[in-house]
Amino acid sequence: MRDIVSTDAAPAAVGAYSQATATDDMVFTAGQIPMTPDGDLLDGAAIDVQTEQALENVAAILEEAGSSMGDVLKVTVYMTDVEQFDAMNDTYEGFFESDPPARSAVEVAALPKGVDVEIEAVATR
Repeated sequence: MRDIVSTDAAPAAVGAYSQATATDDMVFTAGQIPMTPDGDLLDGAAIDVQTEQALENVAAILEEAGSSMGDVLKVTVYMTDVEQFDAMNDTYEGFFESDPPARSAVEVAALPKGVDVEIEAVATR
């Protein structure tokens, strides 16, 4: 069975997707961009600020699904400039202080709304 996950603690889905979908024991978040739950876009902010907001959105969605950042198995980070990897990673590490999940980081030509980072996660619950 598939559950649709939705929370006001993260930006609303603005298209044909859900914030996350879940099964009995797995949660798959949609990619989260640096947008506040109120809809403020942080597209002009430094990569560390953008990363923090994207991960806060992921955390809020996981919490709504009955999961947490400690339950994350895999993260995919999409970046428009891989040269900013170290700054992104410094912020990222604060969300996964011990036993971090598997991760891929991919440079892409562009991301929605002109942001510099988008992050998605797969977790257990």
